[in-house]
Amino acid sequence: MTLSRPQAVLFDLDGTLIDTAPEFIAIAHALREEAQLPPIPDSVIRHSVSNGALGMVQAALELTQDDARIEHWRDKFLTLYEGGLGQHSAPYPGLVRLVHVLAEQGIAWGVVTNKLERFAAPLMERMAFSPPADVLITPDHVVTPKPDPEAVLLACQRLACDPNNTIFIGDHVRDVEAGNAAGCHTVAAAYGYLAQGESAADWQADDTVDSSEALAALIEERIQ
Repeated sequence: MTLSRPQAVLFDLDGTLIDTAPEFIAIAHALREEAQLPPIPDSVIRHSVSNGALGMVQAALELTQDDARIEHWRDKFLTLYEGGLGQHSAPYPGLVRLVHVLAEQGIAWGVVTNKLERFAAPLMERMAFSPPADVLITPDHVVTPKPDPEAVLLACQRLACDPNNTIFIGDHVRDVEAGNAAGCHTVAAAYGYLAQGESAADWQADDTVDSSEALAALIEERIQ
């Protein structure tokens, strides 16, 4: 769909608004060391971030989903992550300024993520966006998370904005599917945590950007 000036801009979190991969990479290396496994390339973890903790543990330790040890390692992964949450994460270039510009223009902004609130809320607080997000929707708030549109529609409801006049940005096909199903203008963040060999051009987003700077430029052009 085409869109001129939006009422609201919604972001996915990991790989779209904030680069959290350095934290996950450090944890993966620590787990491999504990498991007495040799190092692996950082890219293995970066490409699996969108698959969540379970997917990253599988990639880091080369485990199958039905491996009896996987819950043990997943719990350890999450404990380590929670203990150092936000220490090695940072907003993508240009996006701190972008949310400030949105606020100046009277445009609401928020986050719709599949990251649990126990991790998402403190991470957003530590990133110190100014102003803070007007809404944060996590799987804790919905029955069915992305790619179902429920979370995106709930964010629009809480912001009192029309989904058809909202931009939703994400770095996974499920983000685009959720945004499209909700009726939003969708932007594929091709700079995020795509799987090896995956192309964001295949997701049927309304726009695709290759960098966070390009994303900021695209949105600023729409709000002028």
